Amino acid sequence: ARLEAARSREITARQEIEAVARANFAAQAQTHAMAVDLLEARNNADLARRVAAVARFRFGVAAGSICVEGPGPAPLGWRALPSGLLDLLIGPDAVARMGPCGGAAELFGEAAETVRSAALVRMAIWTPVRTAVLAFGSPDPEGFSPEMGAELVAFLARVVERTAERWPAI
Repeated sequence: ARLEAARSREITARQEIEAVARANFAAQAQTHAMAVDLLEARNNADLARRVAAVARFRFGVAAGSICVEGPGPAPLGWRALPSGLLDLLIGPDAVARMGPCGGAAELFGEAAETVRSAALVRMAIWTPVRTAVLAFGSPDPEGFSPEMGAELVAFLARVVERTAERWPAI
């Protein structure tokens, strides 16, 4: 009976590990497909539109946005943030933050009402450098949590940075 119970626990553990591996593989595949979609952007407004659309349709989150801080206007389709807000939302030394979302209205506009958790990754774009953020908002409070790794979202942020560098800030 003990051997059968141990075997059952091992089978359950293996099935859970396999399910996590399948989910991780699917997330990686979707992230790589989104990167290709973003690289096809024709300008900064198209880039912002693609982030929002692909986030909703490919990942099923409530919102995706690109926001930029500081002086000067935000590119068309991007959200302008007051200087210093990202330090408050992410932390002054942090690159990414996953979990409950303060500042959802500034990051997601009208979609903020449905956002219960967010993935935020800091970016540095253009010369002179402007601080920006790639933000995804989930309607699920556990959609993004502090225990999650931010590697895939950070990868997408690097794609957005390099793609946005093709065009002027305005």
